[in-house]
Amino acid sequence: MNNVKPTVSIVVPAYNEESVIRQCLVAAIYQTVPAHEIIVVDNMSRDTTAAIVGQMQAEYPEAPIILVSQDREQGLIPTRNFGLGKATGDVLGRIDADSILEPDWVEQVSDTFADPEVMGATGPVVYYDMPMRRWGLKADDRMRQLVLKVAYKQYHFLFGSNMALRRTAWETIAGEVCRDEADELHEDIDISVHLADHDLLIRYVPGMVSGMSARRLEDSPKDYRYYVTRFDRTYKAHQINKPVLKIPMLIFMSIYYPAKMLRYLHTARSSQPVRRGGV
Repeated sequence: MNNVKPTVSIVVPAYNEESVIRQCLVAAIYQTVPAHEIIVVDNMSRDTTAAIVGQMQAEYPEAPIILVSQDREQGLIPTRNFGLGKATGDVLGRIDADSILEPDWVEQVSDTFADPEVMGATGPVVYYDMPMRRWGLKADDRMRQLVLKVAYKQYHFLFGSNMALRRTAWETIAGEVCRDEADELHEDIDISVHLADHDLLIRYVPGMVSGMSARRLEDSPKDYRYYVTRFDRTYKAHQINKPVLKIPMLIFMSIYYPAKMLRYLHTARSSQPVRRGGV
């Protein structure tokens, strides 16, 4: 019996991410099961992103941090594709530069893909710069469980900040995924649709947790609405018209103002000086 677990690569597309790339890599390094490799794909950053990654390679020589450059074109999708093409693990984890993986993330992914039928996996997120983080994690998990329940045997969706693909599954769809030059779609939903078109199984894993920033709430209402309606545009681009698939879009639209206010109050409270006792 073969008990060897699949190896997991972590791919991080990065453009001007000097404020978050260090914390992302530290979390990726300190895992209960080490990643096969941690690939940062710098997409012509104009800040110190690449320099920080280089510093971390020197600070953590035992860690499999790899820095590559995608300088042919600007954009998340070509940068993501370049990184996934460079990865050599059995499973390709894809996260954002502001993702902070839970310590057992690689272990959870490897255990999930020990099932040879699993071709894609995703999990919940915890917003680390919001109050009531653990409550938020439970709410995020409940929302995703609900979507999976009502969309049973339809199009399960991956989440770009916390997803993994079997390398053979990526090789199957790599030449088909949308280029989205107009930047109108959700690239992670696009991947989900292409996997579904090939009847490749996506599994939701509650224990596969990643932290991410709620910085999207800093967008104006107009920009946030455009971001959220990418769900609808992605499905329409694939000529998919299933009302149940609008649920995530409606949920994200409804939480904008309450979540924005919570984030504002949390930030204001955190920025207040600490009062110390004394005479």
